[in-house]
Amino acid sequence: MLTIRESDFQRLVQFVKKDYGIDLSQKKQLIVGRLSNSIISMGFSSFQEYVDHLIKTKKPEDLEVMLNKLTTNYTYFMREEAHFKLLTDTILPYLEKTKRDHVLSIWSAGCSSGEEPYTISMLIKEYLGKKASSWDTRVLATDISQNALRAAANAVYDESSLRELPKGWKSKYFRPAGQPGIYTVAPEIKSNVIFRTFNLMGPIRFRLKFDVIFCRNVMIYFDQATKEALVNRFYQATNPGGYLLIGHSENLNKQTTPYKYLRPATYRKE
Repeated sequence: MLTIRESDFQRLVQFVKKDYGIDLSQKKQLIVGRLSNSIISMGFSSFQEYVDHLIKTKKPEDLEVMLNKLTTNYTYFMREEAHFKLLTDTILPYLEKTKRDHVLSIWSAGCSSGEEPYTISMLIKEYLGKKASSWDTRVLATDISQNALRAAANAVYDESSLRELPKGWKSKYFRPAGQPGIYTVAPEIKSNVIFRTFNLMGPIRFRLKFDVIFCRNVMIYFDQATKEALVNRFYQATNPGGYLLIGHSENLNKQTTPYKYLRPATYRKE
């Protein structure tokens, strides 16, 4: 395993923080442990050469490998179920009554391998039923990782990812994918999700403002200042009465966030 000099560690930390908002300042051992083999396989003999290469070339494929190694994308369908119950019991009834244009604007920010936006799409389908055809229910799903987006668009999952689905959903919204225990999302659910590459450090300039933003278990990688700046951008991109849902292991400063705190991991724009 390679070692990393303090100067190279700080250069890498500052580069990743500036371009991606990810705070690695306390992650020296993680960096060494997860990147050493990749660095050697790329033909570099030291972290200094590797960091020089990243900063100088900014090759997308090499940055992709680094980000995938240093951030985890573990997820499954219906993860943190309380948010989905809120969506079904409170948010969707409110939107059905108030959205006269019949357009639902829901964003899965940091969608990873797609389980979250597909879960949202299934819940909308369940709630609206036959009325869904008269609504624009497409879910925007974004991530910085091309690998994650490719997996999400491919929409193939194993049995463990489906373990928390409500009874009957697997047969209703999934199809066998040719191997035992492997499934793909049904076409009507898959086509309802739009995947885009997006860096959350950039300005938010989508065509519509959002009724609901899911950004769960993403801001755990950000320091407080980066997180607050992102939340302020989310707020500007949220419709009045809209919701921001974050991970249950995350929290916002109730004194500084522009959103109204409703319950753990749940905020609303008044």
